[in-house]
Amino acid sequence: MFRSLARLNQFVGRYSGRLVVGVTLFLVARLFEASIPIFLKIGIDSVDTGNADLLLPVIGIIGAVIGRFFTVSWARIAVRRAAFLVAYDIRRDFYDHLQAMGAKFFGQFSIGDMMTRAVADISLIQRLISHGTILAVIMVFATIVGFAFMLYLSPLLTLLILPPLPFVFLYTWRAAREMGVASRAVQDRLSDIGSHVQENLSGIRTIQAMVQEDNEVERFSATNQAYADAFYRHSRINSLMSAVMPTMAAICSIVILGVGGWLVLEGDITIGDFTAFFFYVNMVVQPFRVAGMVVNMFQRAAVASNRLFDVFDRKPEITDDPEPTAPTHIRGEIQIRDLHFTYDGANRPTLNGINLEIERGESISIMGRVGCGKTTLLKQLVRILDTPAGTVFIDGHDVRDYPLAQLRAQVAMVPQDPFLFGEPLRDNLTYDDPTRRLDRIWMAAESADLKDTIESMPEQMETVVGERGVTLSGGQKQRATLARGLIRHAPVLILDDCFSAVDTETEEHILAELERLRSGQTTIIVSHRVSTARHSDRIVILDEGVISEIGSHDELLEAGGFYAELERIQREGADQSDYAQAGGGS
Repeated sequence: MFRSLARLNQFVGRYSGRLVVGVTLFLVARLFEASIPIFLKIGIDSVDTGNADLLLPVIGIIGAVIGRFFTVSWARIAVRRAAFLVAYDIRRDFYDHLQAMGAKFFGQFSIGDMMTRAVADISLIQRLISHGTILAVIMVFATIVGFAFMLYLSPLLTLLILPPLPFVFLYTWRAAREMGVASRAVQDRLSDIGSHVQENLSGIRTIQAMVQEDNEVERFSATNQAYADAFYRHSRINSLMSAVMPTMAAICSIVILGVGGWLVLEGDITIGDFTAFFFYVNMVVQPFRVAGMVVNMFQRAAVASNRLFDVFDRKPEITDDPEPTAPTHIRGEIQIRDLHFTYDGANRPTLNGINLEIERGESISIMGRVGCGKTTLLKQLVRILDTPAGTVFIDGHDVRDYPLAQLRAQVAMVPQDPFLFGEPLRDNLTYDDPTRRLDRIWMAAESADLKDTIESMPEQMETVVGERGVTLSGGQKQRATLARGLIRHAPVLILDDCFSAVDTETEEHILAELERLRSGQTTIIVSHRVSTARHSDRIVILDEGVISEIGSHDELLEAGGFYAELERIQREGADQSDYAQAGGGS
């Protein structure tokens, strides 16, 4: 437990000054609290002996209460402020770390799991520092101060407190181990709930379209029940501990009450001594009452820190060269030399010896069957996948020599999954640079054939498109992400199947705009449509990870291979569609 919590020192140490101040003030507060029984003893003994001078005890008690009030208030502010700052730093660093992680990491961890760690786990650590630290400090200081005054008042009564302590320690140690296992199970099941909810809501349209609401409710009930069972086991251990500790404290109080009362009757101690001693007994046994709560906080925070450092300890798959040698501006010449790539766990390579040269300003279309490696090849150019050294070059420099930020800024990739944020459309189109002028935004929208759509919206550019662009159609989302790529005016533009949800008329408009805007700049397009590829300077056909055909539209038709067959199928399909629309198919 303490090993994982000790690793938090890299965050807690930044605010050690606040914590030291808080702990010191808590010690002072314990001393103020411990002085109250002494003044009470003086007052009681004065009355008992017939001396009615109570001014000193009254002033002393009032001063101690006021002093304790202010020191405890300041101490709590210092400790809780430090806890908030520690949680803030952990959450910020955790989020920063996730930004650098790659596809392999997110293939192992679900988004819902990461959300649980970023919210619930960090909150447990904050709670430990803000509340657990206070309780732990009170336990330690109350015990030390209380025992010191008890020894001063009556060594014999003090010895009666010692026998139960070994049993308390052993029971606490055993319960802490069981609670650690139970806490891990609770947090893991909570992550399962987060993952289930995130996945379910992301696919809610599919669920509703396939009438699977009831089945999903049943699946969630099973996940929820697993969490409830884990939480029940954890609560049972915590509840038992919370019951046993106060019972032990009560037994100690009863023993002290009986023996102390007998000593008063025998005249060995005064009534004031016994009253003050009983106050100190309550101060010492107070930790017994909160021990279960403290152990619970420490164990859950230890599990939470383990889960967080499990993520922190994973290094980013793709990193910058510490001494990059590439130029600061990319022109757009691309060379691919004997590129092989195999996904982890795959039986065969996805790319198997790709060799390709693309001149600056050239437009290239990449086609092939599903799963032939088209998207994988594009990801190598921007290092979304870890590109093997000495295989992909831009302007004669290994792509690994470019800083990732520069590479991905100057090689703009529009992915096939059109993702939009739940923000105004304008913010989505200018995501990489919100300061762009409005006229440039409209120009990009017009080039992507999105202008009429935006003008038809009630708030136009300020229209909020909903989470993941849920308020837009598939074609509108594709055109919006295309406009987001066009507005960057990057030396290299990569379009990964960005026309699949648009009609042929819109496609022709966009391709004409691409030819106009991208003159002299390199453009790479993945498509399944011959009508898209035919506009490119060259067409590359991938087949099971290798280049099987390469050439212009006319050259590949003449070759009579895969491209020619695909062109015939799509042309005949278009002819039949036109015939049906004219009424011949009814």
